Amino acid sequence: MILEIVKYGEPVLRQKGAKIENVTSEIKNLIADMFETMEANHGVGLAAQQIGRALQLTVIDVRAAQKDRPSTLEIDGQPAELDHLMPLVLINPMVKPAAEPVAGSEGCLSFPEIFGEITRPESVDVSALDAKGKPISFRCGGLLARAVQHETDHLNGILFIDRMERKVKAEIQEELDVLQAVTKEKLKKAKTKN
Repeated sequence: MILEIVKYGEPVLRQKGAKIENVTSEIKNLIADMFETMEANHGVGLAAQQIGRALQLTVIDVRAAQKDRPSTLEIDGQPAELDHLMPLVLINPMVKPAAEPVAGSEGCLSFPEIFGEITRPESVDVSALDAKGKPISFRCGGLLARAVQHETDHLNGILFIDRMERKVKAEIQEELDVLQAVTKEKLKKAKTKN
């Protein structure tokens, strides 16, 4: 089922996600819905907060962007094919920098048509649980590393605009203000209906 993606201004985007203790059938259904929602919106990652759920859960699939923005993957210190992990589910992820920071363009499904340069480590070490609740760990670089960091930020209530340099954010501030105002108006209307 395709879910609604919440937009900038929704309080849930600022909430730290609760840890997932067990991969229940409800969580499995949520994962399936999140992949469907991400694909329908042409995204490479989607965090639970973006569909209104404050959980430590994100889905990622960067394969479609591989030509333009390549990714690297290592498992147990050995290079691995992206297909080995994709589509990727990360539950309760822990991310550690494994290289120097580099700048790159980022967008976000909760910020339609808004993009900005963000500086993040070029590669990261990741440990998490997969869709079955089994531990996984890997090192990734390129777009996959950027997507993992972006989505993990979401799980902690951090948005990509929080990582922008002041000058970059100032350039898009008007768009951010409009998006936030539209979202707040929608929330107000929803409240008066109830």
